[in-house]
Amino acid sequence: MKKTIAVSACLLGCDCKYNGGSNLDEDVVKFVKGYKVVSVCPEVLGGMSTPRIPSEIQPNGKVMNKAGEDVSAFFERGKVATLAILKAQQCTEIVLMDGSPSCGYTQVYDGTFTRHYIPGIGITAKFLTDNGISIVDPHKNGQR
Repeated sequence: MKKTIAVSACLLGCDCKYNGGSNLDEDVVKFVKGYKVVSVCPEVLGGMSTPRIPSEIQPNGKVMNKAGEDVSAFFERGKVATLAILKAQQCTEIVLMDGSPSCGYTQVYDGTFTRHYIPGIGITAKFLTDNGISIVDPHKNGQR
């Protein structure tokens, strides 16, 4: 039986990124060959549209979009839905899009909408790791 791995859908070429595009990563596609792949986008699973107004985690922990709207509830729903899918698929590993307010695992935007990164972890990435899911970085040949 093939091992199951989850992947941020945008990395597989799904046009679910905030601007309607993807973050297709050929290295990720090659890395997951031979696995059973579960594609997830926590923001879409949380009910956000594509395209959507960019969102960033604020210093107070809330997620705000560039229009000043609190979109934290979408991120909360998305993290729960993502974990449920991974558990249902008996999946214990995930490849995430670093930098995202959902999926960032080493860095996230600083909340100023100036495209400046700070060390940090996204809403879904933290929830998944807190619940026993391992983040895999194929660019570093293994675990975070």
